[in-house]
Order: sequence, then C-alpha cells, then structure tokens
Amino acid sequence: MISTKFYLTGLPVTLCVAFGLQSCSGPQKPIESSALNFPPQPVVKEYVCYKTATPVIPDGLLDEPAWLQVPWTDYFADIEGTVKPEPRYKTRAKMLWDDTNLYIAAELEDPHVWAHLKQRDTVIFYDNDFEVFIDPDDDTHAYYELEVNALGTAWELLLLKPYRDGGPAVNGWDIAGLKVGTHIDGTLNNPADRDKGWTVELCLPLEALKECAKDGKVPVAGDHWRINFSRVEWRTLVENGRYRKEINPKTGKAFPEDNWVWSPQGRVNMHMPEMWGALQFSSIIAGTAQEKYVRDSSLNTRWALRMVYYAEFAYFEKHKTYSGSLSEIGLKPTDFAAHLSLPVIHSTTTTFECSIPDSKGNQGWTIYQDGKIIDLAVK
Repeated sequence: MISTKFYLTGLPVTLCVAFGLQSCSGPQKPIESSALNFPPQPVVKEYVCYKTATPVIPDGLLDEPAWLQVPWTDYFADIEGTVKPEPRYKTRAKMLWDDTNLYIAAELEDPHVWAHLKQRDTVIFYDNDFEVFIDPDDDTHAYYELEVNALGTAWELLLLKPYRDGGPAVNGWDIAGLKVGTHIDGTLNNPADRDKGWTVELCLPLEALKECAKDGKVPVAGDHWRINFSRVEWRTLVENGRYRKEINPKTGKAFPEDNWVWSPQGRVNMHMPEMWGALQFSSIIAGTAQEKYVRDSSLNTRWALRMVYYAEFAYFEKHKTYSGSLSEIGLKPTDFAAHLSLPVIHSTTTTFECSIPDSKGNQGWTIYQDGKIIDLAVK
C-alpha cells in the first residue's frame, strides 16, 4: 500500500498559451458536427453537494466520516456515451464543501497502477490520470481544468474559451492553495502483481475558484456550478519488467487513450461545457438530512440556442458566412415548439448572435458567435 500527501501552493496568474496537444484535453477542431448531427440534448447529471462540519485532510484515504455520508456519482461511461462499450475499469467520484473549500474524491479501479510524471504543470494526461472541469457561472467560457496522476502531480489550466471557440488556455495559472492526496491500493509501477486501484482526494479553495463565478463570488447554498470528471486510461503492455504504452502497428504510435467520464460528451472532446453535469451546493451537513436537486429552469432555452450555434458553424463551413435564417441553417420552427418565441438571429459575414425573446418580447438568453451564453433579461 502507498499513501502520499502532496500539498501545492498556488502562484499568481501568468499568461501563457497552452501546448498544442491533440487529445480530448487538448485543442479541438472548431465544430465536429453538422446541422443534422449535433450532439443530443444531454440528460444533465446532477449531484447535491453537502457540507462537512470538519475539514477534509487530503491524503487519498477517504476515511473522514463525512465521506461515508454522501453518495458516489454513477460509474463513469465512455466519453462518447452508449455508442461505445462500457469502460474496462470502474471509476466514480463524490463531493463535499464548506465555507472555504470544495472537496472532490475519486475511486479508480485499476489492476496495474502506474505513473511517471513528477513535475507540476507537465502534460499529465500522458500518464493515466483523473481530471476535473469546472464552469462556475455556466456560460461555457472562463472555466477550470485540473489533471492529477497517481503520484499526485497536478496540472491546472484556466480556459478563457473552449478550444473550438479560439481558446486560449492559460497554462501558467494555478489553483492557489490546492491540496492533492493520492492512495494506491497495491504497488505503484510494479507489473509483477495486480493492484486494486487508486484513490485521489482534492481540496480546492473557493477563493481561488470565484474568479470565474457569477459576480466573482464564492458559492452559497442553492447555487449551481457545472462540473465534469474524466479519466484517461492508456493501453499498456509489460516489457522488460516495465509498463509501456501499446503501439498500434498500423500507425507506429501508441493507441489513443480511453476517456471515461461522469457526464458523457457525445464527442471525444471534454471542452464542451454544455455537456457537463451540475452540482448544487447545499447548506445541509452531510448525513443529517437530504435535499432534492432543483433543476435549472433555463437549461432547455440554453440548449435551443446551442442548437443554433452548432448549425451556424456547420453553415459557415459550407458557405463561409453566417445566416440570419433558421431554415437556411437547417432548423425548423418545430425544433423550438417548447418555447414561447422562436430564436432571433442577427448575423453578418463574420459573426452572429441569437436570442430567444421572453414573453414580453425582450431579449433574454443570448448566445454569441464565440459560444458564450448569457441572460440579458432585465432583472
């Protein structure tokens, strides 16, 4: 058994464009869908995040009483969803919070636990890893990514926009006060035996995360944040007593990594925040009562706008201009039957914005050409 406690102290933001890496965690093509092939509206995974009366010690052991009082998420699925086989190994996560921190724990089944990267802010998904994605204000811009391997080595990124919308990623940004703990149920980097897996415990200070939250504030009970978790798992072989990535003889390169996630994305691309799950912050102390998840009433409206966004990009790829017409981009009034008003698109050759007016005809939820979505309704 190996248990590590790895404390990280965050540093000030340094602007630095992230590496040009081809992975579900790296830059993607702008839009992978066509107007008739955008992802289906996600069934948003939901999690009520209860409070802990005592701080969590991030050593990877998950032995605090509060952890025993809160549920695990569903087991992770393939990033593309049910169109792909179930993952070979089970993965699940759970969350807690207090007035200072968001705590995340994960359990990763794995008969062969290995990790090599020890330098912080290296490209952690070159090892097997566990990843966290958080969009506090759910506008799909200005969100966080954290990757951790079994050694407890961390890589944090601040995404100003998804890669599909032009990025960039701030690679020099760190989560100030981040604490990471891992525990290996077995032996690390030893192919001679079979392991059970590894666990990770994360302590993320809310002060460090409020930068991208609504009004720049820490959460209060009742707030919702969008969040997702991913696990990267490489196909490996044992050679000369060491693990090595399995090579595809057709390409001469390692087989692509598996990506297993809590909330399926529908694409091999974690940087689609509209597909993430959601957590609801609760004032209830874990184990003392239960709280019902209250679904965000704007989700359907925002998805309708996202359909326009996908379709506009497909139209642009073909015609090199955007359109102000729903029919031209392949959408019909019946696609928006659940809404009081049809989307209104204002477009030029190089940009567009689309809104669904409220019952009084005022501009409400609006999506822009760069994918950002906000509520412009007068409060």
